Amino acid sequence: MSDFGEVLVSRSDIARMAGVKRPAVTNWERRHADFPAPVSGGDLDTFRADQVLHWLSGRTIPANALQPGEPTGTTYGDRFRAGLGGDRKGSLLSAVEQLAGRDAARLAGRLRMPEYLDLLLSLVFVQSRDRERWSHYVEYPGAALEELEVPAEYELAVLADVLRLLDRNPPASRDESRQAFDRLLGLLRDTDARAADEYFTPPSVSRVMARALAAHGPAAKRLHDPFCRSGELLCAYLDAVAEQGAEVPEEVSGRGPQERALRLARMNVRLHGGRRPRLWPGTMRPEADSADPPGRFDAVLTNPPFGGGVIVAGVDRPREPWQYVRTVSPQFDWLQYVLSRLAPGGRAAVLMPSGAGFQGGSERHVRAYLLENGALECVMALPSQLFERTRIQTQIWFLRSPSGRAEEVLFVDGAGLGHMESRNRRSLSDDDVHRLVRAYASWRAARDDGRPHTGTPGLSRAVDPGEIAALDYRMDPPLLVHGDSPMGAGVDDLPAAKHRLAELSKELGRLHARARAADGALEEQLRRYGL
Repeated sequence: MSDFGEVLVSRSDIARMAGVKRPAVTNWERRHADFPAPVSGGDLDTFRADQVLHWLSGRTIPANALQPGEPTGTTYGDRFRAGLGGDRKGSLLSAVEQLAGRDAARLAGRLRMPEYLDLLLSLVFVQSRDRERWSHYVEYPGAALEELEVPAEYELAVLADVLRLLDRNPPASRDESRQAFDRLLGLLRDTDARAADEYFTPPSVSRVMARALAAHGPAAKRLHDPFCRSGELLCAYLDAVAEQGAEVPEEVSGRGPQERALRLARMNVRLHGGRRPRLWPGTMRPEADSADPPGRFDAVLTNPPFGGGVIVAGVDRPREPWQYVRTVSPQFDWLQYVLSRLAPGGRAAVLMPSGAGFQGGSERHVRAYLLENGALECVMALPSQLFERTRIQTQIWFLRSPSGRAEEVLFVDGAGLGHMESRNRRSLSDDDVHRLVRAYASWRAARDDGRPHTGTPGLSRAVDPGEIAALDYRMDPPLLVHGDSPMGAGVDDLPAAKHRLAELSKELGRLHARARAADGALEEQLRRYGL
């Protein structure tokens, strides 16, 4: 009759999957002698699913009871089959596209679109991870309104329609749930530009950071992000180790300043396989805080706020992050804080503004300490316009627990990669991501094996610490990767070469300053016109 002969369902299961109230099933039993008989008695009768499916397939749903997306002629059997996970006309991904696409304006009701997408994210998570709770929501939509703290102006009847459509299209696998959740996160990023910058690291950047860090050596047992936004970097690392067939970290943890983002992060990390993620409010904490103590983590990935204040237990600028030198730059506070959290042999990837490579003063001293103590492994330049609301160019700084001696540093220039995904946003293609990860991973593997590896011509270059020191510890990938550098082999006049490099560095600093001023002026003009 079907493939569900061994599946048993209760009356509540039948009601939920057929999209009716529980009393309707009892009425069917009483009014129709051919309704399937239970195969077990007692407090909870159960029925053979194939027999129930056969009976419901002969019951066409009245036109006034059809749910969004159901064509005329749909039967209760169609709904029931979808609930069982058999062949169905839709799927979770297609349901999400319908809810967040063509039906979004109607089903969002009085909610703002970001609020509506937040609701859909919560529903997709519950449907995937907690079937009992999901069944309760479908039967009693008011419970979802209350538990998910949906704004009071949202209509219960509309929420019931949303729940029924999702219930008819359950995920075929956990991977489909992840894809649906990721799709909704992407729509939220596209819908709310402010949330995009506050809550998300661009997906292609997340993949570069995570895949590079996971590409060589054993997977981390303790993974951490001290400013975890929506958990995208933690998830990217979990995906990277899963692709390699490695064990997921035993501990996944993070911090974040906003509860809304933390709620998204908790759901996101769990859907991507994180084991009981521990995500706390706040960001940097004093050493006495046992949640993320110094020297604990094998891998740290983070995209800290550029230019933002540091939140530390109510103290604006604590002493503890300054492992090397006190700075006036939040970016270098974060850099030192991350380094202090690495366990012996641990590694980190930190997203930094491109100006971090040539800022003077105390920032220059931090770069010197990083180099001389063997804590800086790689500086990777990324293209501009990867973020929604800013044209700022960024870099990934790869750190390792200090060795106590200066070692060569890999510089990777990916500034020319990527393509414009929209008028305001650039993205790295899969090939771009692969090239950047490969440049770092091949160099690191060769170095760990004791083999020479000078870099990938035109993309990366391994630079001796003496050459970097001669540049006054400026760390700018475009300058150090390409042929403009006079410090390569075959240079006879070393003092002249050093002087030329210093002049080029000063000019580069002036150009960066002019570019930042131009970007600021453009952003101001765009704001004036509401763009």
